Amino acid sequence: MSVLMIMIPLALLLAGLGVAAFVIAVNRGQFDDLDTPALRAVFDDDDLVPPVTHASTTNDTDTPKTEQEPSKDGP
Repeated sequence: MSVLMIMIPLALLLAGLGVAAFVIAVNRGQFDDLDTPALRAVFDDDDLVPPVTHASTTNDTDTPKTEQEPSKDGP
């Protein structure tokens, strides 16, 4: 019986803390928009980020073409 004298007030205290946390969350607007976070996973964000290109530092059109000298060993 003495266990009930501890457990009932403890259960009421935990229930009160849960209700208080819920009321605080509602007052701060936690539950105002329930649709957008769920739809955010559906939309593709790749269009918002520019594509990363791995361009080389030298371009083939910038460097002049040089003719190779024929080898002395043969054609």
